[in-house]
Amino acid sequence: MRILIVGLNFHPEFTGIGKYTGEMAAFLRAAGHKVRVVTAPPYYPYWKVQPGYRWWAYRRESWSGVEVYRCPLWVPRHPSGVKRIPHLLSFALSSLPVVLAQVLWGPQIVLCIAPSLFSAPFALLAARLCGARAWLHVQDFELDAAAQLGLIGSDRFLAKWAARGERWLLRAFERVSTISERMLARLEGKGVRPQRASLFPNWVDTQAVFPLPYGPKSLRKEFGLPADKVIVLYAGNMGVKQGLEILVEAAGGLRKNSAIHFVLCGEGSARAGLERATREMRNVQFLPLQPPEKLNRLLNVADIHILPQRADAADLVMPSKLLGMLASGKAVVATAKPGTGIGTVVSQVGMLVPPGDLPALCETLQELAQLPDLRTRLGQKGRAFVCKHWSAEHVLAGFELRLRDFVQARSKQYELE
Repeated sequence: MRILIVGLNFHPEFTGIGKYTGEMAAFLRAAGHKVRVVTAPPYYPYWKVQPGYRWWAYRRESWSGVEVYRCPLWVPRHPSGVKRIPHLLSFALSSLPVVLAQVLWGPQIVLCIAPSLFSAPFALLAARLCGARAWLHVQDFELDAAAQLGLIGSDRFLAKWAARGERWLLRAFERVSTISERMLARLEGKGVRPQRASLFPNWVDTQAVFPLPYGPKSLRKEFGLPADKVIVLYAGNMGVKQGLEILVEAAGGLRKNSAIHFVLCGEGSARAGLERATREMRNVQFLPLQPPEKLNRLLNVADIHILPQRADAADLVMPSKLLGMLASGKAVVATAKPGTGIGTVVSQVGMLVPPGDLPALCETLQELAQLPDLRTRLGQKGRAFVCKHWSAEHVLAGFELRLRDFVQARSKQYELE
């Protein structure tokens, strides 16, 4: 098949949506398909275009047999709700001629990755012009997230028309997929018919992330961490919707428990504020975002992985970082409501705490810190669960099969006509 992927984020971004789009494209190319990607220069999660790229330049390159077309992207130094609009719009407009030029190549599938929906109309137009099938994959409901987190203000007229535009786009694509059952239900609530909606979860490479045969204490010197503490690790993006403030509060509440040490690893718009808030806390330590080759060792230094989530965002996003936590074979604690995507998973294989419930979180962490056998059992359950449901080989092979069926259904339709 000839597959055109349109998405803002791509390899070499090694975290977030770019990581998954890159791995998906490489898998499809290795399966024998011809794959082209229209994307932007890599910038996430640092919010700075990476060395070797220019934000204003078009560029063509090849990676793992995939043809990659880079289009200009304005990247704000300090991202905010208002600044994100020209940020997303700059890629949508700069990529338009490149996306339309792919019509001459004749893709059989145009796969658009959201965020950002700003690019979706042009991907849809290209599909219509060349008779390709149009598939939208939703990694995040950006409009819902922006509204609930107060990033788009209180303009009801604007919100109303934005919702109408989103609804029209979702219904215009022949197939719409998303990454969790809760998000799938939300798609249907936005007007996507059940027969057009499908689940395409994120995945984890269980051969790259796995429990190491030696204990975490032997790894801690590499990262400058204390060997004799129970490490509570958060590794991921430090943005406003992660709800990381409760980690600061928990660290403050557990100051007298000298056995527990909090480690926050990653980058993001909220990191500076978190560092200021914990400046006087000796039981909190920050690490920079680690390169991919260090990810497994980093995840293995933890005794407990912690995944905080705001109550008003817990059903919008299924954090991909959860999969790595589970694959590492360590105990996981999450703050989420039962019945949400996170809550449904963690309640089966970890410890679930109500969002914002500081006393319950502190109590849970202290309990796990004192019970190493319980941590081991939870880690083993989490590892088995993720290997069964979210291994990269399992998820991507199933997706590739659905793409084939999607194209063949169109071919059979033409034969009948």
